[in-house]
Amino acid sequence: MEPIRKLDGIIAHLKNIRKRKIAVAVAEDKHTIGAVGKAVDMGIVHAIMTGHKDKIIEVAEKKGVDPSIFEIVHEPDEDKAIARSVKFVHDGDADILMKGLCSSAKYIRAILNKETGLLPKKEVLSHVTVIEVPTYPKLLIVSDVAVLLEPDLDQKVKILGYCINVAHRLGIEEPRAAILGAVEKVNPKMKSTVDAAIISKMAERGQIKGAVVDGPLALDVAVSKECVDIKHLKSGVDGAADILIFPNIEAGNIFYKSITQLAKGKIGAIVTGASAPCVLTSRADSDDSKFYSIALAAAVAEVAE
Repeated sequence: MEPIRKLDGIIAHLKNIRKRKIAVAVAEDKHTIGAVGKAVDMGIVHAIMTGHKDKIIEVAEKKGVDPSIFEIVHEPDEDKAIARSVKFVHDGDADILMKGLCSSAKYIRAILNKETGLLPKKEVLSHVTVIEVPTYPKLLIVSDVAVLLEPDLDQKVKILGYCINVAHRLGIEEPRAAILGAVEKVNPKMKSTVDAAIISKMAERGQIKGAVVDGPLALDVAVSKECVDIKHLKSGVDGAADILIFPNIEAGNIFYKSITQLAKGKIGAIVTGASAPCVLTSRADSDDSKFYSIALAAAVAEVAE
């Protein structure tokens, strides 16, 4: 498989694999219906839409989407609709979970439920975003911008592993992963640099496999060979990162919003660590962002086969 370098490349890849089933919780949001409808029309997924049936049909018709392409499960109560969608995935009746017009906190709580949820023991719920930037020659896989506030060392190792798995699903056999900080030197007063150095050493000794890992690295040397040369830095990432691991959610979220709002970046994103990929998008995300998130989830769901 050739490395996928554009988000549309994921769509082309999905034409060669089995259609997935997606369970959408409280599926009354027009952007969600637009994205899911497009994914159904393109043969990427079969959709189970849980929520108020009349509202789903009304919104779909206003959006220009034929509601008959969906399997609609009538459940007007928000909490019960979320629970039923999670159960579809938990029981193996769906491959992907997606948030519709419901509370993000309730959606996450349902995934984390110890009895009926989707988080295996010893895993960490995190978030992986795949970004296409016009000024960068390949996709960037970044984490965490939305779930983990201040990941500790163990959590950073976990989220790096999730990013490596996503990279492999995109045909990137040995992704270059940058563990980010403000500087390239280890400073005991900057915890992010200490964590990055430990993770880099773990990879060097084979404790982390499937990627070239280096850190701490500032963002400029992670994505620019010219900056690497100017700083006379020797790094396996060498200004060509596929993966960026942020020190905390503030750094990650600011980067994510800067890229999408100021640099015309396009994104697809999933919640990782659960037993199945889960789509968690912002209310401000476009139909395209939600559609690419569904496509990314379908590609990652291949792992289960």
